[in-house]
Amino acid sequence: MPPKKIRVSIPKPVSIREKVYRVLRDDLLSGRIAPGERIIEAQLAREINTSRTPVREALHTLEREGLLEAVPRVGYRVKRMQRDEMEELCEIRIVNETLAACWAIDHISSKELHALEENLKKAAAEMQDGNPSAFVEYDAEFHEILARASGSRRLFELCQLLCRHMLRYRIETLHSARTALRAISGHRDILECIKAKDKKGVAAAVRKHLNWVKLDVIGKVFNGQ
Repeated sequence: MPPKKIRVSIPKPVSIREKVYRVLRDDLLSGRIAPGERIIEAQLAREINTSRTPVREALHTLEREGLLEAVPRVGYRVKRMQRDEMEELCEIRIVNETLAACWAIDHISSKELHALEENLKKAAAEMQDGNPSAFVEYDAEFHEILARASGSRRLFELCQLLCRHMLRYRIETLHSARTALRAISGHRDILECIKAKDKKGVAAAVRKHLNWVKLDVIGKVFNGQ
């Protein structure tokens, strides 16, 4: 009898560009690199002891995501948070995520429904353990699963891009227990409407949820409450 074939899966190594991107993105979202601060490609490459190419690629990606802005003859600068931009992002998200949720009603799989249920259970458990900061990842995961369940790759990519743009405004509020609990409640309303195949209801639930997101950011980031 021939020996059984053994399949070994070796994960691909993370590129230098990806490592630079992840570190910079985390520092930008956490505020360790402050709004308005300059980032110079050559200087950054020297500091992390790598060539300029992966640094340049990472900075280009962060610019496309709205975290940096290119300044001629200077390099890059961390974008300052602006209330009108945040409100615009929320309105665009409402349109796109409403469409994603309505399409999900027609296309969502039992596996994806289970994943959304598990997401809510784990998020609630973290809150009971007094760990609201963990909700940052669960919030991103919920919206990712929902967008993917739409069955449209283009819509999924657009929703994910908007979520990434929004995160720099949103992340500070997600460390609040009150905000996290309200978001979990909003996610639950969206899921219940999807399970009931209620497209009118899910549209209202998405709008209510993202309007609360907007109000939370205005209160925390722009009004300092």
